[in-house]
Amino acid sequence: MISSLVPLVAAVLSLSSTAQAAPAQDPNPHCHATSAWPGWSGVKHAFIFGDSYTTTGFNVSGTQPTPTNPLGNPTYPGYTASNGPNWVDFLTVKYNASTLLTYDLAYGGATIDSALVAPYLPTVSSVAEQIQNEWFPAYGADSPKASWSSDDSLFAIFDGINDVGNSYLKNSTALNNGIFAVYRSLVDELYQAGARNFAFLNVPPVDRSPLTTANSVADQTLERNDIADWNNALKKMAESLKDDYRDVNVFTIDTNKIFTQVLNKPSSYPQTALYKNTTAYCVAYENGTPTTDYFNSTCGIPVNQYFWLNSLHPTYPMHDVLAQQVSLQLEAGPNVC
Repeated sequence: MISSLVPLVAAVLSLSSTAQAAPAQDPNPHCHATSAWPGWSGVKHAFIFGDSYTTTGFNVSGTQPTPTNPLGNPTYPGYTASNGPNWVDFLTVKYNASTLLTYDLAYGGATIDSALVAPYLPTVSSVAEQIQNEWFPAYGADSPKASWSSDDSLFAIFDGINDVGNSYLKNSTALNNGIFAVYRSLVDELYQAGARNFAFLNVPPVDRSPLTTANSVADQTLERNDIADWNNALKKMAESLKDDYRDVNVFTIDTNKIFTQVLNKPSSYPQTALYKNTTAYCVAYENGTPTTDYFNSTCGIPVNQYFWLNSLHPTYPMHDVLAQQVSLQLEAGPNVC
């Protein structure tokens, strides 16, 4: 199997090329990096938090990243939901501009705060738990596990898919406000610990996933609107962070726009030009396959020609594009002034 998908698929069921393309979003030419930003080529450590779109199965108690093993544990590409490398893998080994040591604390099924939006299992590590229970003890100021500094490290958070998916039917502005109050407090904690370079990835159009398109049009609209609200709130949080801390560098990545481009036109990027099906998935592939281009005749086309591996997770070519676009934005510089 290319990746271990059993817990990730359980979450879904319970939830209801190296060619350079132009950046999906234009960097703001008026943003100026602070002295804490070393440039993409100067970043030595990446601490990443999120859900199944991001996890590689890293264990803070296991083998730590080194120049010859930049993702530490488990063996590359790890336990992903992409049937191959995911965007963190690609960013670390394909689109890195230096030796990048990546500490991926993401956990499949994660929400920002399990007390606000429950994950599919109580054992799922929320972003709050990833930061407070794992990052701080392992990599805080007094930690021997990583000799990172404010001006050589990136902190990236890609979350919200499960927050939206598990709560959009409530259509609750108060809930979303509560989630973002926690989200911002977590970022503040990282800032107080020395983090100065932040990247925030918004929620992609998972309302177009087979999981959601199987629902009523009304439910699809509710989720689409909640995604838009989430992404607007994330943008405002990023702006307020820069307003409050002028020494930070803030990057926002519009995954929603990037995914939409590929779903509408796979040939938008060389890596995804092989996609032939962007609306459905094949049950024979949904738990992962022996190779990344595995073919089962009952599916009609190889697994990597499907955008969706299963009802919620895209296959690795989409992750390749996402990593490329993240790297291009990091190379261009901060886009929140």
